Amino acid sequence: MLLSAELNNALNEQVGHEFGASLQYVAIAAYFDRDNLPVLARHFYQQATEERDHAMRFVKFIVDADGNLAIPAIPAPRSQFSSAQEAVQLSLDWERTVTQQINALMDRAIKENNHIARNVLEWFISEQLEEMASMELLLGMVRRAGDAGLLLVESHLAREGLGGPSEGEAENG
Repeated sequence: MLLSAELNNALNEQVGHEFGASLQYVAIAAYFDRDNLPVLARHFYQQATEERDHAMRFVKFIVDADGNLAIPAIPAPRSQFSSAQEAVQLSLDWERTVTQQINALMDRAIKENNHIARNVLEWFISEQLEEMASMELLLGMVRRAGDAGLLLVESHLAREGLGGPSEGEAENG
């Protein structure tokens, strides 16, 4: 087995965190969908898919490293928000928390001299920088626009291709 019991357990916890992030992003996407903001909704549905993919990367690593997969219980996501800013702020807070979790995993891999785990975790560290920068930018735009200007945020995301493909584009692409 390429994983210590401690690192294996920590990776299992991270699988749960990543699946939890995916569910949280689905709830945020649904919030924007209900508010008739389809580009923001697509953006967060896409984020949900990315977080699920991250969880699956961890699953694959655990299995490939001959570890024992044990997915923990995942708390229900928050689904009610008083504003778009609150929903995006939660996303940024979540990304900051995930970054701390990934850093703790890297610290453990370094402590254990587990170079294989370190190599896998390097990708996640780079990914977290991108995720946090993206959410900080989106939060800044939503703050500046206010609720009355969310259509401008939608327009910007659509122009920049940041809202992800529409359902039809995803199915046909």
